[in-house]
Amino acid sequence: MLLLPNQKGNNQAFIISDLPFMTYSSTEQAFKNAGLLMQAGAHMVKLEGDIWLCDTITRLADNGVPVCAHIGLTPQSVNVLGGFKVQGKTEEQARQLLESAKKLEESGAAMLLLECVPSNLAAEITQSVAIPVIRIGAGAETDAQVLVLHDMLGLNEKTANFVRNFMEG
Repeated sequence: MLLLPNQKGNNQAFIISDLPFMTYSSTEQAFKNAGLLMQAGAHMVKLEGDIWLCDTITRLADNGVPVCAHIGLTPQSVNVLGGFKVQGKTEEQARQLLESAKKLEESGAAMLLLECVPSNLAAEITQSVAIPVIRIGAGAETDAQVLVLHDMLGLNEKTANFVRNFMEG
């Protein structure tokens, strides 16, 4: 588990650890695996999904596990979404993402991560919830931004257009 070496060398950074693909298919499975991540030193767990996660998030939050809900483009579901594409472009998709954000917050999510959604939608979601909203390729009107290290270093075959290659100076 990569979390342990990161946690042992850390005395300041807030560590958010992803629940890996297929490790939270049920609430019980998520509860067990989130517990393992928290015991290994995570400060928060991140789950990719949508409103189907509400019961799981409630269970985790009620038991003291801070949760970041990741919506929009969710890499663990990229094959279902039709590839790495901007999400929430249609009015219906945007409405669903906004509703999801609100329901995930109501369920106990302590943070939202929006990935690859239009900037106007990211701004609307940020204004509609009280929890912090972090963005990856979702405009500039959220509470903060995060970039993926592999994208920043140009290690992937294709880099998203919102990422500057930091290896090129």
